[in-house]
Amino acid sequence: MKNISILGSTGSIGTQTLDVVRRSKNLKVCGITANKNIKLLEQQIRQFRPEKAAVADKSLYNELKNNVSDTETKILCGEDGLLEIASMDDVETVVSALVGISGLKPTLAAVENGKEIALANKETLVTAGEFFMNKIKEYNVKILPVDSEHSAIFQCLDARGAEKFIKKILLTCSGGPFFGKKREELTNMTAKDALKHPNWSMGSKITIDSSTLMNKGFEIIEAKWLFDVDVEDIEVIVHRQSIIHSMVHFSDNSVIAQLGLPDMKVPISYALNYPEREKVDENGINFFDCPSLTFEHPDEKTFKCLYLAKEAIRTGGTMPAFLNGANEVVVEKFLNGEIKFNEIGDLIEEAMNGYTPVYNYCLEDITNADITARNSVNSLIGGK
Repeated sequence: MKNISILGSTGSIGTQTLDVVRRSKNLKVCGITANKNIKLLEQQIRQFRPEKAAVADKSLYNELKNNVSDTETKILCGEDGLLEIASMDDVETVVSALVGISGLKPTLAAVENGKEIALANKETLVTAGEFFMNKIKEYNVKILPVDSEHSAIFQCLDARGAEKFIKKILLTCSGGPFFGKKREELTNMTAKDALKHPNWSMGSKITIDSSTLMNKGFEIIEAKWLFDVDVEDIEVIVHRQSIIHSMVHFSDNSVIAQLGLPDMKVPISYALNYPEREKVDENGINFFDCPSLTFEHPDEKTFKCLYLAKEAIRTGGTMPAFLNGANEVVVEKFLNGEIKFNEIGDLIEEAMNGYTPVYNYCLEDITNADITARNSVNSLIGGK
C-alpha cells in the first residue's frame, strides 16, 4: 500500500487522481487540499477518510471544520496547512496538482521532507526550474511527471542511461481550439471560444494557456529541466489527434513514441504506480478505428506566447518566473472579459521587455519576480 497526499484534490488533476485511487487496491489517500471548493472537499473527506485536509482560503476554515466535525479528519488552512499536508510523515508520494505559482512552496516542502513527487504543477519548474532541480538532487528524491507529454517522454526514456542518447525531444501539441487561424481572426475570440479544447478536459487556466500555446511553452521549460536538455533540442510538433503524446529522437536516428487515447488518468496512474503499471479493464486505443495521424509546425507569429516562453528560458534567471506571473494575470483578465485574446501575448511581451532578470536567484527572488510581473501587467492594463 502506497500512502499519498494530493495538493489540489478538487481540481481537474486532483479529481482524476482520486478516480485512479478508487480503482486501485494499492493507494491510500492520507492528505488532501483545496483552494475554495469546500463542498467537493467535504465529499472527498467523507469518501476517502484522509488523516488531514486543508483549505487554502482561511475564511472557509470554520465552515469546513464544522461540516466534517463528525469525521476524524484533522482540518487545516492557509499556506501553513498546505505545507503540513505536503510534509506528512507517513506519506510516500505527494501529487502536486495545484494551479499556478501557489504550488511552488508546498512542492518544495514535500521535496525537503523526502517525498517522491508526482508533478502536475507546471509552475514549479517554470518559475524555479534550476532551484527546484537542485533541491531534488540535494534531497535525493524522485520526480515523476504527470503531464501527458512529459510522462510520454519519461516512458520513452525508461531505460538505464537512455538520456545520454537523446538527439531531440519531440513535444506534441494539439494546437488548441484556434489552430490554423491567423492573428486578425483571433481579435474578437472570447473566453467561451478559447475554453473549447478539441481533445482534453482541463481546468480553465490551463485550457486558456493551451489556446495561446503558452501551455506548450511552459512544457518546453519543464522538459529542459526534467530531462536536462537544451531548449534548441526540444521541438514542438502540432499533432491534432492527441494520440502520440510525445516522442524522443535518439542519436542513432531511431524515434520512440508513446501513444494512447487522450486520458489524463493514464499518466497519473503511471506516476503513482511506477515502476509498475496498473492493470485497467477498459479498452484502450483501437488502431483500426484510429484517425490518420498528422503533424504540422506551430505558428509562433500568431501564437506569440510559445515564442515568448522560449525567449524567457533562453534569457534565464528569474525571467521565466516573471513570464509566469504576467501570464497568470492576463489569463485571469481575459477570463473576466477585461482584455482581448490577442492582448494576452502583447501585454506579456511588453512587460518582459521592461524587466531585468536576476541570476543566481533564491526563492525570494522568484517571489519578487512574480510580484513585479503582476504589478507591471496591471499597470499596463490600467494605462490603456
